[in-house]
Amino acid sequence: MGNICRSPSAEAVFRQKAQALSLIIDSAGTVGSHAREKPDHRAQKAGIARGYSFDKIKARKVTVEDFDKFDMILAMDERNVKDLMKVAPESLQYKVELFLDYAENFDDTEVPDPYYGGAKGFQFVLDLVEDASDGLIKRLASSH
Repeated sequence: MGNICRSPSAEAVFRQKAQALSLIIDSAGTVGSHAREKPDHRAQKAGIARGYSFDKIKARKVTVEDFDKFDMILAMDERNVKDLMKVAPESLQYKVELFLDYAENFDDTEVPDPYYGGAKGFQFVLDLVEDASDGLIKRLASSH
């Protein structure tokens, strides 16, 4: 939503895991209340401990242009899917998917927002987005 916890964590994880692929990877929120802010310090702490870099990641709000620029728009939960559908041109709504549709080891469909919880929530977000990242990379590699 605000692009300071889940999505920048996913961006950091996927950016590192997908280095061998030539992709443009970016994250954005459906609300702009944190625009230009760095990711939440707890998200950074958890991610950096696992070897991920948050350099140059700053919050921004999703734009209509993103639906032209990117082949996939991956949401963390159903609420964000609905909010993205309101922004997406009708002809490009097919690009919106849940990120966890690519997870292979978790049955969760949504990445829970860790903002109001403790450190365990940020670790769980990383577990989920690492799994989904691995699954997405496999899918992308098999389609090329």
